[in-house]
Amino acid sequence: MSDLNIIQKSSPNFDERKGAKPELIVLHYTGMETALQAIKRLRDKNSKVSAHYTVDEDGAVYQHVDENFRAWLAGATFWQGVEDINSHSIGLEIVNPGHEWGYRPFTGHQMKSVDALCRDIMKRHNILPENALAHSDVAPARKQDPGELFPWEEMARHGIGIWPQTSDEDMVKAGVINIERALHDFGYDPRVPLREALTAFQRHFVPEAFVNGHAGEEDSLTRMRLYALLAGHLLEPKA
Repeated sequence: MSDLNIIQKSSPNFDERKGAKPELIVLHYTGMETALQAIKRLRDKNSKVSAHYTVDEDGAVYQHVDENFRAWLAGATFWQGVEDINSHSIGLEIVNPGHEWGYRPFTGHQMKSVDALCRDIMKRHNILPENALAHSDVAPARKQDPGELFPWEEMARHGIGIWPQTSDEDMVKAGVINIERALHDFGYDPRVPLREALTAFQRHFVPEAFVNGHAGEEDSLTRMRLYALLAGHLLEPKA
């Protein structure tokens, strides 16, 4: 266990897991102007939303819902055939204004706490690294969070989430894949339009697409990283 000091800020918005157990971690950003506003909303019975935890920019961690219960966070979702993601996941809100209120990089103190908290959760529930996901992965038609500034590659180096380790061979073989089918095979909802699933994948695994203006496009880097992930060519976590 880490030495995180977890502050209790309970929410009434939770229910039973409907026979499921936590096997996913879903990461969100708060998408509100301040942490205070976000925490207040997560604890308001009239909002009908909650999370298991919120991680503030100074690294403070607040718990709203016990991990044994289902928080009301992800909404309408899908991943690898599972639709009730709330029943199968533990949800973390990470304080950030988001794309609407001034999206900015996550802080070092914040990411240190996110890292430690995710490690604890994964250990408690035997959650696999590949089952740490973005809200935008499980709801690509509706959500952008935690967004292209979230340091997924660095997290994968710590064993939280996965990241592709590509090679020249991956580049060659990636040229022949059907990218829509590959996205479905990886886990994205087959009912979602291709551009939306592709953009969600890029938010997680190809943040460069948002710098070079290729977001939503089938560029070679996206194809190569998707192929490498499906082939199991992954970055090795640090020892």
